[in-house]
Amino acid sequence: MNKTVNQKAWFLVLPVLLLVAFSAVIPLMTVVNYSVQDTFGNNEFFWAGLEWFEEMLDSDRMWSALSRQLVFSGVILAIEIPLGIFVALNMPKSGFWSSFCLVLMSLPLLIPWNVVGTIWQIFGRVDIGLLGYTLDALGISYNYTQDTFAAWATIVVMDVWHWTSLVALLAFAGLKSIPDAYYQAAKIDQASRWAVFRFIELPKMAGVLMIAILLRFMDSFMIYTEPFVVTGGGPGNATTLLSIDLVKMALGQFDLGPAAAFSLMYFLVILLISWVFYTVMTTLDAKEI
Repeated sequence: MNKTVNQKAWFLVLPVLLLVAFSAVIPLMTVVNYSVQDTFGNNEFFWAGLEWFEEMLDSDRMWSALSRQLVFSGVILAIEIPLGIFVALNMPKSGFWSSFCLVLMSLPLLIPWNVVGTIWQIFGRVDIGLLGYTLDALGISYNYTQDTFAAWATIVVMDVWHWTSLVALLAFAGLKSIPDAYYQAAKIDQASRWAVFRFIELPKMAGVLMIAILLRFMDSFMIYTEPFVVTGGGPGNATTLLSIDLVKMALGQFDLGPAAAFSLMYFLVILLISWVFYTVMTTLDAKEI
């Protein structure tokens, strides 16, 4: 018996596909077009082939920005993931205080990125900022506009303050999904707190933690607004991450060809590492099943 397939459902999906094509695919094709051409203005373009890609691969500027970006993403992941797990483990599991903590943890996530940058820009100033004034009163030299370490510390602490809540909320959701029978069995076996965490809580949180790592990596690798508002990429190029360097190249210098090639390689790096995280995550899920 032949089964008739109704294809009319595609008409419901068509508006979404058109919207995605307009908002993502068409701009991407425009960038690809710029990456293989050169222009001197007046909307006149000349074929350049892979020249801009070769130039970017040989550019110390791009590799320096990439190394700074990898260091930043690695540092914030190394801090936010353990800290988020610690916060989730110590949050009340039910009742009024549980709801209160969930709302409190959600507040930093509701603040727009440019506002976060502005808050920390003012907060760290020695003349009017609470942090800068306090450190100066304690005799600690702190000036994120002139000192490289202070600038890095500021943007790292700012990101940790802004996004650790996301990791904590995801970890908390993973903890809530653990049946009480697991804890009762551990209590009967007189398992230590570390053993409960190691063999019950951590395996059950593995899936949500991989999602947290994936989301935080992608966000950290694409970060622009917060560090740009606070340091502008300075002092010098100390905090010029990939996104900031790309904007400077495209808008500041108006080097559209190199900037387009740069952005495509930037996109491919994010896509590749995200694919690795996704593969690991699906492998873990398959093992649990």
